[in-house]
Order: sequence, then C-alpha cells, then structure tokens
Amino acid sequence: MIAGCDEVGRGPLAGDVVAAAVILGDYIPEGLADSKKLSEKKRLHLFTEIQNHAVSFAIGRASTGEIDELNILNASLLAMKRAVEGLSVRPDHVLVDGNKLPKWEYSAEAVVRGDASVPAISAASILAKVTRDQELISLDSQYPEYGFAKHKGYPTAQHMAAIEAHGILPIHRRSFGPIARLLKR
Repeated sequence: MIAGCDEVGRGPLAGDVVAAAVILGDYIPEGLADSKKLSEKKRLHLFTEIQNHAVSFAIGRASTGEIDELNILNASLLAMKRAVEGLSVRPDHVLVDGNKLPKWEYSAEAVVRGDASVPAISAASILAKVTRDQELISLDSQYPEYGFAKHKGYPTAQHMAAIEAHGILPIHRRSFGPIARLLKR
C-alpha cells in the first residue's frame, strides 16, 4: 500500500493550505499529471475518478492561523501529516512531493517533482487542488468583492486592489508580506 501525498496553496495570501493523500492500488486513472498542468475540466473528471476508485484518500489542512503561527513550510508539512493520518488504510510507504518530509512514523521518501512522475502523488495533487479551489470559489459568494473564484487567493493585482478597498479578512494570512505591510500602516 503506497500512498502519494501533495499539498497546494503555499503561495496565496488567503485560505488554508490543503493536502491530500491517496492510495491508488491497482487502478491508475488515465491522464494523471501534475494538477497545475491539467485543464479545470480534466482535473474535475480525474477528481471524481480518483475518489470513486482509490483504495483510500484523505484531505488534510492547516488553517490560516496555523500558517501564521508555524510558517508556510511547517504548516504544509502539518497538512500533509493530517492527510496521511486520515487515510482509512495504513500505508506501507508514503511518497511525498518535494524535498522535505513531515515528522511521522511512516516509512517515506520525498520525491522532487513527484506530482509529475508518481501516479499516487499526481492523484493527491489533483484532490488537493480541486478541494482548495472549490473552497475559494465558495468564499467568493461570501466575499464577492474580493474575486476569490478568479484568483483563488493569490496576490494578483485584482486581489491586492480588493484588500486595499475593502480591508483584510479573517481568511488572510497575516504573516505574509503584503498583508503584514498593510497591517503596519
């Protein structure tokens, strides 16, 4: 039972960092790739395929408060740890995208660019990205003036202008440079 694990949302100014862990087993969905390289339509199709056929999958996250308290790297590792711990089947080994591993008792290895080369990591990348994107789209209805459905919390000109015009929200990461600078004014 090999699990793949990946996270998304390290760069945005708003929202949780979200991780997923996936044990695919024998079924490998056609078209798996790094979630950032796939169209939204293809990601949504694979999101359903993975959920319907994976041996086990789980989502983990670290909140904006945890990101501000721990820093984004440690919060990302925490989200990945939570995702793996959420699996209904204990993995024999975990392959983690990147070059760092969470502190845990699992047999594991870090795989640089694993989201492009390891199917289980690609699957985790897709689950994490679609989950986070859907959450930001949902926040768009709560805060329509910020445009979260479009920029997903990243520091675009539109997002920065909305923050200037409407203020900092509870979902903004206060430790991130652009937000921290506004708070010092």
